[in-house]
Amino acid sequence: MAEAATRRRARGGGGAARRAARTAVSVETAKYIERKIPTFDILGDEALEIIETNAETVLEEIGVAFVDNPAALERWREAGADVEGERVRIPRGLARKLCATAPGRYTQHARNPERSVEIGGNTLVCAPIYGPPFVRDMEGGRRYATLDDFQRFVKLGYMSKWLHHSGGTVCEPTDIPVNKRHLDMLHAHMTLSDKPFMGSVTEPSRAQDSVEMCEILFGKQFVQDNTVMTSLININSPMTFDEVMMGSLEVYARNNQACIISPFIVGGAMAPVSVAGTLTQVLAEVMAGIAYSQLVRPGAPVIFGAFVSSIDMNSGAPTFGTPEASQILYGAGQLARRMGLPFRSGGSLCGSKLPDAQAGYETAHTHDAVLLGGVNFMLHSCGWLEGGLVAGFEKFVMDADQLGALHRMAQGVPMDENAQAMDALREVGPGGHYLGCAHTQANFRDAFWRSEVLDYKPFETWDEEGGRDTMTLANARMNKLLGDYQQPPIDPAVAEELAGYVAAKKAATPDAFT
Repeated sequence: MAEAATRRRARGGGGAARRAARTAVSVETAKYIERKIPTFDILGDEALEIIETNAETVLEEIGVAFVDNPAALERWREAGADVEGERVRIPRGLARKLCATAPGRYTQHARNPERSVEIGGNTLVCAPIYGPPFVRDMEGGRRYATLDDFQRFVKLGYMSKWLHHSGGTVCEPTDIPVNKRHLDMLHAHMTLSDKPFMGSVTEPSRAQDSVEMCEILFGKQFVQDNTVMTSLININSPMTFDEVMMGSLEVYARNNQACIISPFIVGGAMAPVSVAGTLTQVLAEVMAGIAYSQLVRPGAPVIFGAFVSSIDMNSGAPTFGTPEASQILYGAGQLARRMGLPFRSGGSLCGSKLPDAQAGYETAHTHDAVLLGGVNFMLHSCGWLEGGLVAGFEKFVMDADQLGALHRMAQGVPMDENAQAMDALREVGPGGHYLGCAHTQANFRDAFWRSEVLDYKPFETWDEEGGRDTMTLANARMNKLLGDYQQPPIDPAVAEELAGYVAAKKAATPDAFT
């Protein structure tokens, strides 16, 4: 009797454990993508050589401007460049030679080591939208972003399975003073998530704050020996390197932290209207920026960046998801690979004001180009609306879900014995069906990628549930993820020291909103 009761309790306990496992919140993050498919090379060798030759000519004859940065001008002069005022003309071959010390691949460490990422080679790391001052959701519409919005995005990013990176300025918390909001944003990334993140670049002192906060989180020596931030350094196209961005680059390079050296180009306004002309300017700007990072510290990790949109020649508004933008992405990827450097481009780019059909089409075009173009770091991979002015909560959830399709596509087509399915073909034979065969039963759970947002139900069920459109479904998914959110554990002493650093920095200076 006692033995039977023990067996019943054991069975009951097992059932309770299984029920608890089914209802427990699971925060799963997929490993960064490792492509098993080829890239799409849109340019032949002759075209690439023409662009590379022309880019060297731009650097040698036209030059680039390093504004309000005497130390940068002196570095270039000592390296052998021709410096006249703030114009730096770089002899043919010098920039490429300096770029050669940059690593082709690096690890960005997360505070949870299981979520560290490899950037370069055949990998693809997905990070969320960056920089918009506005947010939008179904409840509040379009409005200026707040710190609460920012924190919600960080939580959503942490809960999103297919998103590998927490990002940086997911939105601008406009309710916090300009000179202090970087502290709150970094603190949110460090404590509300345990994925990798980006540092501040809006002022060199804020980049230094980012390094110091990382030294609290990871340990000072660890930061000096390893890369724990990948941050965005934009070039003021055409061919202008300002003191703010370059000052931040200098801080990060000195401290062994990675930078994306990325022109910010609207074709037809900040670069030529032709694809080849734009690629020439992109390559010249990127080579100058990466070369400068190596003057600061040889071996500093960097990413070859390309952010390019076209322009509507009637309204002057930027356009996204266009064929020309994809052609530039493909070409820039080839140029980056020829230099042996990691490549950043793309995202969930669109010009739409809402997460509607326009947003879906334009985003899909860019996501596909990212996968085939060999992008290693996709910034703006989810949440982008209205040309980057708006971070959309529903759009974030929709895009983050669709990143799962990129993971599946990147796997390629398996050809092992199980994938060949000869046992299934033999078992079913002519006129049968595969629903109950052994091969289907063994593989059905993960045979097909399945969206967590989109509706696959029969019409009658969909109609009875209110005929919800995709935005409504994404809103429900967003609220579920936020409701399920559980903060990842952090050492209490580290958390206390971080909070103290933020409080002390904020108290040390008056608020500034410009």
